[in-house]
Amino acid sequence: MKEQRQLLKLLFGTVRQDEGSEHTSDGTVDINKQPAIRRTTGNWRACYFILGAEFTEGICFFGIQKNLVTYLTSVLHESNVDAARNVSTWIGSCFFTPLIGAFLADTYWGRYRAIVVFLSVYTVGMLVMTLSASLPVLMPSNLSTSEIQRAMVYLGLYLVALGTGGIKPCTSALGADQFDTADPVERVTKGSFFNWYYFLVNVGSLLSTTVLVWVQDNVGWGLGYAIPMVLMGFGLVVFVSGRKVYRYKKLGGSPLKRLSQVVVAAARNYRLKLPDDDSALLHEETEANSSTERTSQFRFLDKAAIVVAPSSGKAVETMDPWRTCTVSQVEELKMLLRMCPVWASLLFFFAVTAQMSSTLIEQGMAMDNRVGRFTVPPASLSTFDILAVAAFIPVYDLMLVPLVRRATGRDRGLSQLQRLGVGLALSVLGMAYSASVETRRLAAAGAGRSVNIMWQTPSYVVLGVAEVFTSVGIMEFFYDESPESMKSMGAALAQLAISAGNYLNSAVLGVVASATGRGGAPGWIPDDLNEGHLDYFFWMMAGLSVLNLLMFIYFSLRYKG
Repeated sequence: MKEQRQLLKLLFGTVRQDEGSEHTSDGTVDINKQPAIRRTTGNWRACYFILGAEFTEGICFFGIQKNLVTYLTSVLHESNVDAARNVSTWIGSCFFTPLIGAFLADTYWGRYRAIVVFLSVYTVGMLVMTLSASLPVLMPSNLSTSEIQRAMVYLGLYLVALGTGGIKPCTSALGADQFDTADPVERVTKGSFFNWYYFLVNVGSLLSTTVLVWVQDNVGWGLGYAIPMVLMGFGLVVFVSGRKVYRYKKLGGSPLKRLSQVVVAAARNYRLKLPDDDSALLHEETEANSSTERTSQFRFLDKAAIVVAPSSGKAVETMDPWRTCTVSQVEELKMLLRMCPVWASLLFFFAVTAQMSSTLIEQGMAMDNRVGRFTVPPASLSTFDILAVAAFIPVYDLMLVPLVRRATGRDRGLSQLQRLGVGLALSVLGMAYSASVETRRLAAAGAGRSVNIMWQTPSYVVLGVAEVFTSVGIMEFFYDESPESMKSMGAALAQLAISAGNYLNSAVLGVVASATGRGGAPGWIPDDLNEGHLDYFFWMMAGLSVLNLLMFIYFSLRYKG
């Protein structure tokens, strides 16, 4: 810590404006609702408990997701189409439910309580899944268990979907809450937190893909679900045991109500003229919001803060909040509106990364999957994506950030938008390389030869490195740029981008299949890829990614005016 402070003093000329302060400067409190003490709360001492809970959640989630199609087809005897559709629906639900968890956390419960509740729901869901897998063994052989088992499976799955929806946005936000942004040391460390958060998620995915999937396939589904269930219970205990060292953010009421009041007030005051002097607008007097400044974007919303004298003669303090809002409320809505174009630009990135679970696997199935004496399943190539993430995060955090920091003078080396842009650029390279591999594969197939599947490895590695920049960067960006009362909702928006990107990929595939398969033509992506042009599809994705990158750059240069 001493060395960090010396480095920061050299870089920024200061270590901390309030070095002598015993308490944090961001308004956080401890478990007793007293101002949080720096040396005994928060920082990495608290994050170890939070990361432990997220690590066990990641093992459980991927332990179900990676092999769910196999479970539905082999145990519940669903058709391939029904199983694929049900898995897609369940995964989509898992990335939409964070909006529910974030709303409850930001409005009513706070992040800590929300995580405890949803970890408990998650554990119950895993228990139901374990019992469903063990039901044929537990029930008498003369009793039909198929319908009971099916009901238990889907009850367990959607309890897990609800549980993960409450955990994902709150753990990342609560972890970031442990660092005081007024302290240069803690501000730098907060960026590292998001890196290691994503690192542990990918390690959990790797363990699930290898160990848990092997147990489920070779030992039994009951044990394959019982292991993550026990881990989830352990994660709940670990998380609760850290409650005395957490820093807690105070709730600020319903953020959706505050935003709605701005829209209504701006509409009601649309005929009024904006004053030249900001002092004529309503400013919040509380300490937490005293530094909020009016920005120049979306000026029509500023009309919501025009002080309108109440006709009843009431004082300003008691005026109608649906007619006059504070500048702080107006700026909260502006923050969300500024983020919308950036959020939209990221959807196509996640449509590109979705190729790792769809078209890249299909490409691998048409290639020679023999490596020496081993046969490599095409789906297992995604392990290189996970390994690339796990290997590059330490390199990024411990080597690249300090190196770039010397050149830019920024805490985290790259700005958040620059980090996102690098990931988008790498996604272009990933698609262009996949297209060139497919062109080579088609040429080889035409000559009666085959291309080895290991030529796909660079695609997975490049997309994995892209995730380190963009998937991690989006979590940090939405946390930092969201209004203070909507940090969990900001994290949920990052999860929603992943879900929307996957749905966008499905829509693009549908349009391509319909447009290129007319008149009996095989289309770009037929069942026999040797008759199609998957390379055209990859080049199209690369071209659209370039346009998406240009749009991202355009909005990034105008971000915050």
